[in-house]
Amino acid sequence: MSLPFSRPKQTWDERFGTEGYLFGTEPNAWLREHAQTWSAGQRVLCVADGEGRNSVWLAARGHAVEAFDISAVGVQKARALAEAQGVELVFHVAHCDNYDWQPGAFDATVAIFVQFADPLMRSRLFSHMARSLKPGGQLLVLGYTPQQLVYKTGGPGELSHLYTSEMLHETFAAEGLSVEELREFEADLTEGSGHLGRSALVGLVASSPV
Repeated sequence: MSLPFSRPKQTWDERFGTEGYLFGTEPNAWLREHAQTWSAGQRVLCVADGEGRNSVWLAARGHAVEAFDISAVGVQKARALAEAQGVELVFHVAHCDNYDWQPGAFDATVAIFVQFADPLMRSRLFSHMARSLKPGGQLLVLGYTPQQLVYKTGGPGELSHLYTSEMLHETFAAEGLSVEELREFEADLTEGSGHLGRSALVGLVASSPV
């Protein structure tokens, strides 16, 4: 495994320690598109949410949001963003393996570009995410596909960390979720300096059984 993934806390503390917000302060477009149907007051978990752009946006829409990230620097900036926008939510500094997962607790769980995880860690993480949902809860995932290795406009730069539609469908179907939407597509991202330019993406929406 390459050095950045072998020292994730230090890597992300350094990346988030630069001036400004690495991925901007606006929510991801996949999240913005699909969260429109969620009702205010619903409980939402944002996985590895970094500097808080997605969790703060959801809190501003009236959701009861909880978010975590491994980087204390990122979480500090997320708290500052929430304060600046006048919203309240719960932040934790935690690794995906030691976060206090609450089975059946959330109406929605969101994972946008959580591609720090190698296949073994990803298996554990995806299982936790699926089990975090209430009956009828919705899972929202967005990530880069292998084509992103050509574009090099963001992402981990390692094939084993990238997603395919087949992998996502197989994984979450095995967890008992119903896949509602699964789409590979390309888009020009303008998410700060971290995600900038033509990108190869795959998005998933799935729900837990009622």
